[in-house]
Amino acid sequence: MRMKTFNITAAIVFAATVTSCNHNFDRIPVHETPRVEYAPNMYVSEAYEPVTMVDDSTNKEAYNVMPYNNNSNLRLPVAGTIKRGAIPYHIPKDSLAYANATLVCPLEPTEAVLAEGQVLFNRFCSHCHGEGGEGDGPVNEKLQGVANLKSTALQGVNPGHIFHVITYGKGRMLQHASQLEPLERWKISLYVKNVLQKQ
Repeated sequence: MRMKTFNITAAIVFAATVTSCNHNFDRIPVHETPRVEYAPNMYVSEAYEPVTMVDDSTNKEAYNVMPYNNNSNLRLPVAGTIKRGAIPYHIPKDSLAYANATLVCPLEPTEAVLAEGQVLFNRFCSHCHGEGGEGDGPVNEKLQGVANLKSTALQGVNPGHIFHVITYGKGRMLQHASQLEPLERWKISLYVKNVLQKQ
C-alpha cells in the first residue's frame, strides 16, 4: 500500500513539474507595466556614492545624482587641499643636496620607532640592499649596482638624504612614495642611520 501511494505521489509531482515548464512563449502574458522591484535601496544606495551614477529621477529610491554638482557624484576637492594625515613635501627631485642640508626628521629614534623601521626595511628594502644594508640582496645578483648603505659616502649623509631618495628614487632605485607614508620613510631613514650605520 505504501509503495502504491508513493508511486501515485511521484507521478503527480512529475506531472506538475512537466506542465509547469511552458516553452510556448505565445502563452506567456505580456505585462503592460514593469513589475515592482523589491527593496531597490539594497541595490542602489540612497547615499551619494562617488563611483555610481543613477540618473533616473522618477525612481526616488534609486536616484543618487547630486543635482547641485552638475548632475554628477564626482566632486573635485577644493584647490590647495591635501589628504588628511598627509605631510606635504615640496622639495624637487633633483634637489638632493638641499634635502640633505635642510630636512629635519620629525621623529625621535626611540626603540619602538627603530623596531618599526626594521620591519619596514626588511619588507621594502632588504630584497635589494640586503638585511645588513650592504647591497647584497637577491635583486643585486640580477641587477648589479645596488647601493651599499654602509659605504663611506653614505655614512656622511643625514636622514633627510635617505628620506629624499626613498621618496623620489635615485639611479636604478625607483621611488617608494606611493608605497610608504612619509612617517614610514622617516622610520626607515632612522633605522639605516642608527642601526645599520650605528650612528
